[in-house]
Parts: sequence; structure tokens; C-alpha cells
Amino acid sequence: MKKLCHIILVLLSGLAGTNAAELGVLPVTNHTTSRVVVVEDPKASRYFLPQAEALPKMIERGLNHLPGQSGSRFDWNKLISSNDVVGIKVFSAPGRTVGTRPEVVGALIENMLAAGISPKRIVIWDKRLADLYTAGFAEIASRHNVRMEAATATGWDDKSFYENAVLGKLTWGDLEFDQKEDTVGRKSYVSKLLTKEITKIISVAPLLNHNSAGVTGHLYNLSMGSVDNSFRFESSVLRLSSSVPEIYALPQIGDRVILCVTDGLICQYQGQNDTLLHYATSLNQIWFSTDPVAADTLAINELDAQRRRFNVPEQKLETDLYKNATLLELGACELKKIAVERVR
Repeated sequence: MKKLCHIILVLLSGLAGTNAAELGVLPVTNHTTSRVVVVEDPKASRYFLPQAEALPKMIERGLNHLPGQSGSRFDWNKLISSNDVVGIKVFSAPGRTVGTRPEVVGALIENMLAAGISPKRIVIWDKRLADLYTAGFAEIASRHNVRMEAATATGWDDKSFYENAVLGKLTWGDLEFDQKEDTVGRKSYVSKLLTKEITKIISVAPLLNHNSAGVTGHLYNLSMGSVDNSFRFESSVLRLSSSVPEIYALPQIGDRVILCVTDGLICQYQGQNDTLLHYATSLNQIWFSTDPVAADTLAINELDAQRRRFNVPEQKLETDLYKNATLLELGACELKKIAVERVR
């Protein structure tokens, strides 16, 4: 099934400018219900600033509710072995106000440390080191004695890549930059941070709109942050719709994800990477799921709801990204197949 879906998405990716709906997207056949646990605390933020004292209890409540069985408790040690290195993937490019908030990551790390996970086995990471510093993650890393790394600084693995017919305009830092072969620019190489070191991934993504992907959620955040030569996909909704789920489905990436945490303290429904707080509202929520597609689908639905609430024009987004992700068996993209469990 995955091989068939891959062929379909490759064909779609090569037809830039064609409406994917006209080509026909296979119907979703996965009837398994996915779960998203939503924890809310009105004291979690104030004037768009996270209130750190409220966050550890929100993290604890959400994690303990995640197993879904009465009396059962979340156990990090069942997900993480003594040989694992856990990478907490953040989205730091927009800064600490509307990107992933360092305070949420700090509370998550505190929960892991309390469970006995060694700080030496925890890495906060994103694509660019400068973004991590600007967003304030160096302070969190230092406070908890964990490492902070960047995919670009670690370098790219020439044995692990995603290939697509769309040619990229390579920039300094890409593995094939300055090479002259005819095939140059067709591959996006996975960071050595993932192929050589990190064995488990926790994605912490903000509730922030993306003009082409709908939301800068777990699928977009992790796929575009893990490979080089990714700008070639950003200029087209159709290209993102095929490349994002296919990159996420690489075994070095998607197979290592153990938890998706949506930072919903602030919901910015317009602006993408720009901080536009007049297009934002405080939800004071943190979401937990093991299904990145379900979490992102719910996020897009929430962003649409906030636009309607504040009479902002709808974002008319024709994307099959999340349908394609479901075809690759990454999760559920239909709201009726997502169980939302609210914890206060």
C-alpha cells in the first residue's frame, strides 16, 4: 500500500500547476479513530506571555490522559530506552512569541527528567542554530543541562535522502551546493543529526497558520526542518502537498516520532512566520497526540474557527497534503475520525 501511494504522490509532484483534485486522490480507507488530548488552563498565558508556573501541571495532565485507559499512567521509560537519544523538534523561526514557546519545551523536559530520563539523552533541535538562539532555547537548554543542536550545523547525510523531479536552487550549506552534475538539485538530504544520533523524536509545533500548508504543524515542521534543499517545495501548494508527507514518511524521520505536542497557548491565524498579535488569540491549550495528521487537521480547523470568530476572511486553501499523508498511513485527516478529549 505504501509503495502504491508513493508512486501516486511522485506522479502528482511532477505535475506542477495541475490541480491534484482533477487527478483524483484515493479515498481514505483507514477507519481507526485517532485521539488528540487537549489540556486547557486559563492561567497558562497572560498578555500573550506564557506563565511558566502553570505549564508543568498541564504537561502532566495531558501525558497521563494520553494512554486512554482508566488508571493507566504515561511512562516515558516505555517509549525511551537507555540507548535512545531524544530530539525535541521545535519551530523557532518566528521567535518565542508565536513559534514554539521555550517555556512549553522546558516544562516537557522537566517531566522527562522527573521520570529518570538523563539530560545527556535530550536534544532540543531545529533547522538553524541562529533561530534557536533568537527564540530563547539556549536558556532552556542551559537551565536543564540538555543539548541544543541544528540540522544545518550537523551537516547532511549523503546516504539518506528524498528525491523529487523538481529542481532546487541550491544555497550555501546544502550538500550539493557548487556541484555541477546534471542530477544536482533533485535530492534533499537528511540531517546527520537524525541519521547518526537522534533515535526518538518529539515534535512540539505552534498553533500558527501557514499560507500554503495550512498550519506550521508537525508534518511541515518536521519534514522541512530535517532536510536540505527544501526551498524548492515552498513556492507551490501542490509541491508541498506531495513532498511534506513523503519526507515525513522517511524511516529516519516519521518512524522515530513518539509524541506530537501542539503548543496552543497562542493561536495566530494570520501572518505565517511574522508576529501579528492583532491576528492572534490566547487559547491557553496544549495538545497531545501520537497522530501528527490528526493534530494538524484539528489545528487547521481551529485556525478556521478563529478567523470566523474575528470576521477575518477565510484562507481558501486547496491542498491535498493531509489526504496524501493519510494515504501514506501517517494518520487520520477526517475530523469525524478524530476523537478530541478535553482535560481541564
